[in-house]
Amino acid sequence: MGTTVRVEEDLRIVDRTVRAPVPHAAETVARLGDAERFSVRGGPDRLSARTAPHADLAGVMTELRRNRRLVARAAGEADGDCTPVADGGFRVTVNGTDGAGVAGVADVLAVCRGVSRHLPALLALSASSPFDDVGVDTGYASSRSVRGPWRPASGAYPAATTMGDYRRDIEFLRRTGVTPGPEMLDYDVRPAPGPPGGVEIRLCDACSSTATLGVIVALCRALVCREAALVRQGTPTPPLPVLQQRTATWQAARSGLEGDLLDPSGLDLVPAEDVVTAVVDLLADELGEELRWVRDTLRRLLRAGSGAYRQRRALRRRGRRDDVVGLLAAETLDTVGLEDATASTPLGLAAYQPSIVDDLGGAFWDEAVDADGTPRPDAAPALATLVGIGAPRLRSRLQASGEELTGRGVTFRAHGADRHRAFPVDPVPRIIPGSVWDTLSSGVEQRMRALNAFLDDIYGDREIVRAGVMDLATLERAPGFRRVGLHAPRGRVRNHINGADLVCSDGGRWQVLEDNVRMPSGLTFALAARDVTRHHFPEMLDATEREVGEVVDPAGSLETMCATLRAAVPPGVDPDRAHVVVASAGAGDSTFAEQSLVARAGGFTVCTTDQLLVDADDDGTPTLWDLSCAPGVPGRRRRIDVVYMRMEEEMFLSSTGADGAVLRGPFQTALAAGTVAVANALGNGVADDKAIYAHVPAMIDFYLGERPLLDQVTTYLCSVREQRDHVLDRLAELVVKPIDGYGGAGITVGPECSGEQLALRRRELLTHPDQFIAQEVVRLSTLPAFDGDGIQRRHVDLRMFSHLRQPGGPGSVVEALTVPAGLTRVAPAGSMIVNSSRGGGGKDTWILRGR
Repeated sequence: MGTTVRVEEDLRIVDRTVRAPVPHAAETVARLGDAERFSVRGGPDRLSARTAPHADLAGVMTELRRNRRLVARAAGEADGDCTPVADGGFRVTVNGTDGAGVAGVADVLAVCRGVSRHLPALLALSASSPFDDVGVDTGYASSRSVRGPWRPASGAYPAATTMGDYRRDIEFLRRTGVTPGPEMLDYDVRPAPGPPGGVEIRLCDACSSTATLGVIVALCRALVCREAALVRQGTPTPPLPVLQQRTATWQAARSGLEGDLLDPSGLDLVPAEDVVTAVVDLLADELGEELRWVRDTLRRLLRAGSGAYRQRRALRRRGRRDDVVGLLAAETLDTVGLEDATASTPLGLAAYQPSIVDDLGGAFWDEAVDADGTPRPDAAPALATLVGIGAPRLRSRLQASGEELTGRGVTFRAHGADRHRAFPVDPVPRIIPGSVWDTLSSGVEQRMRALNAFLDDIYGDREIVRAGVMDLATLERAPGFRRVGLHAPRGRVRNHINGADLVCSDGGRWQVLEDNVRMPSGLTFALAARDVTRHHFPEMLDATEREVGEVVDPAGSLETMCATLRAAVPPGVDPDRAHVVVASAGAGDSTFAEQSLVARAGGFTVCTTDQLLVDADDDGTPTLWDLSCAPGVPGRRRRIDVVYMRMEEEMFLSSTGADGAVLRGPFQTALAAGTVAVANALGNGVADDKAIYAHVPAMIDFYLGERPLLDQVTTYLCSVREQRDHVLDRLAELVVKPIDGYGGAGITVGPECSGEQLALRRRELLTHPDQFIAQEVVRLSTLPAFDGDGIQRRHVDLRMFSHLRQPGGPGSVVEALTVPAGLTRVAPAGSMIVNSSRGGGGKDTWILRGR
């Protein structure tokens, strides 16, 4: 072609790209097989790598690979091991070799203007800076190209029309101190500094993929050659108007290869693939023998996605920034290629393809997809349907479902949030075979019957302590063991509404992680998840029922819960005529929306403490009254039979009632008189204690004479010296929890902790061992989840809701039942702490009755 090309890259240090702890990056690069040892700490802000002028693309690529490794090695020697990546930008200089320059000195600016029309397509190809300097996603595929043009001499091309005007502009800028010389101008395309006749093309984003950089270099040279020929013929390509050029550049910076670009010929938004392919087709003659390689590499690049897309996908896998660092380092040093970043699993489930930066694929059991990325039979119809819907329509439907849930009041306030928001429901369902659900239900009901017997015993005769099954100190150490529990009548159900949290691990093994017998929430969210499926993703449900079997309808579960609350009435009260109030801390409570939904379904009343009054009835018996029916009207009140307690019991007891008196004493008097029942009973928090959890298998044997139907997680009591020392020896391997923690607060997961976090936890265990328990890390199963861009893997657990009733009255047999509605909770990216209050979401849980 009569041209030579020189490429200059500015290589930044990884630590400058992602300013966050990335302790595993060195190990990541080492695992990738590179001979050097790399780290991400320290190092200069920028390193430059240049190739000498080359007449062939193969020579440019070879020298570029060699220079990248030399720069990496030099950086390591100079700064104590650091890994540079192509994270600054690059320039391609095209010079003529025919003695006349590219197109004659006077016409280089015309070549620049013609080339500028296609620069947005090149920017989309190179887009690889989605994160800012502190590691936050900017929303742009190329954030640097948006931040970059701040100098006066910037933009697509110089405004001068002749080289004389161009030189005068440079002299003006030099005289005013804006730039020391032409090499510092920030135009995207400009006459090259140095010998006249060359054209330099500048892109803010470099490419960690050398193959991608090679495609861009080939296109740059072909563009310059084509425009030079047109200028010689007297038919130069006109530039786009300034507004359209800036719009096209912004669109490319925003979406990269994953959205629409502005077509320079028709000024319409069309898919990026079409725009980039059109550029290659336009340059077919100029590319010559390189055309086949460019087209083949471009196809691979379009399948793999832009550098920005690949970085975001690496982060989404588990939320760890060092995965991005590992990917950048591996691609920069050519340890991996575009083929490694392309999804090859069935249905294109890229999240299930073995990753170059982590072993997530082999580390955790996935309930819906097997090890090679093939959907399991029960999940296949739903997943195939979901993939067929496509990301844009999925996003649109999820937005509509969120608006619908907000309108219905199905909202939740996450820990630390300042407002309620729609409970996030992931569209990918969890599918549990009916036989598995039946086994889990039986095991959960067994545990809840045993816990009810335990609560009745410890606030009475304490036979379990006298028998030596439980140590008295363990019982008395539990923060939830309170004197107020003595006021509930003996022989009555104490945990009417129960929530059991279960996890699935390797090979589909289920274990109970926690028992919740105070005030478990989430049933309304489980039912809302099914509503989202029915209204917004019905084709998934239809495909599964058509190809696999019936999905159980959870309708009626909320009504069952309301019936259980009515059944908790004191003796002599007709459950059908019972007045039930929901004791609430008010609209600011994180679960106030659910409290309102339950009250609406049962015809109950939501009351704050200032609407309650303890006063004698006509017989002089202490009774609890509801004054909310006619605020401010003397004498208008309604007798309360059941209080559904949905606020912390200490807050309730220490609050003032409608008469201004503290409720504690009067309310306990009404409890002792048996005129009001509380569901769940006060004092139940002892059974939620993490140390008491360790004794549940022994309770099942002691109270029921049965063997546990479900496993639970191995638990170490740090109050026991030998067990505490064992925990300290294995602190980096275990999960440590406060015995009275709720909502995931205060938990440390050893393998995910920094040295500083482990040191703090060690000091706490040495000074207050009785406040903690430790458990083995459970390898929580994963499920596919749609994150707005694609399907990723997220850890999940399952909350099941069981009820206890006594149809025969006090002292009679306690019956248990489990509603066919489970709440599958989804952990945030990068976390195994699955709890709604920590910011996760939920999934629709399908109980499958096969044909």
